[in-house]
Order: sequence, then C-alpha cells, then structure tokens
Amino acid sequence: MSNCTLNKVVHHHGVHNLEKKQVNLRVNETNKNDVSKFIGPPSTKSKFDNDLYIYIERKTTGSKLTKLGKKRILLNNVLVLEFDNKGMLISKKFYNKDQMNKLKFDDSNTSLNYTKRSFVNDFLFSLKQRIDDPLGKKRTRSD
Repeated sequence: MSNCTLNKVVHHHGVHNLEKKQVNLRVNETNKNDVSKFIGPPSTKSKFDNDLYIYIERKTTGSKLTKLGKKRILLNNVLVLEFDNKGMLISKKFYNKDQMNKLKFDDSNTSLNYTKRSFVNDFLFSLKQRIDDPLGKKRTRSD
C-alpha cells in the first residue's frame, strides 16, 4: 500500500517548456548554434532544400479507471525551424495541440497500377514460389 498514490502520473517526452523556449528565437537573427544553446538538440533533423529542425514536446497522463487506463494527452507541442545554407533561421512555426487538431489532410487516394510486373517483382515472386515448394512437387499436373 505504500506505493499507491492518488496523484496522476504525468509522462513527459521531448523538450520541456518548448513554448517558453521558442520565444527567444528570432527569424533572420538566430543561427543553429543559438538554437542548440537555447533549446538543445532537435528531436528530428531533415534535409531537403534547407535544414529543418523539429522539436517535440508531449505530456500524457493515465485517465480514469472507467476509461480503462487509456492515455490522455495534456500537451502536444511541435516547433519546426528552417535554416538556410549559412545556418541562419529563416522560418519558425510553432504548433500546439489545438492548432494540430485544425490541420486539414488530403483524403484522396493514390491508385497503384500493377499491370506490368517489373524484373524485381518477377524475381521476388519466383523466389517465393521456390521457398514454398523447393522441389516443385506442389505444382498441379494436367493428366
């Protein structure tokens, strides 16, 4: 009984106090070294045309017993920083939980056309057949 508590356990992942830390960052004034000093290393880095640093903060807690222990999101912040090739901050976007709920996603589906089988597809198909039937005994005979 000494390990039981009535306080909810809060699980915190990512950068603590991201919303407060991102206020210090100024577009066209801050560079990568300043960002590392203020916030620390990014959760994710991406390199397309420019460098992208993505910082994530997430807090969850267990819900009531009636919800069967399902996690409830308390805080979900994402900071996306874009740097030019010289390391200067050129774009800063901060998203909180409410803003992410309002994001629209495209519902259209991409169809795949498998009419022509590629060499790789044929090779993998024949390899699968040989694994399933190494001696060729399962093939049907036309008598």
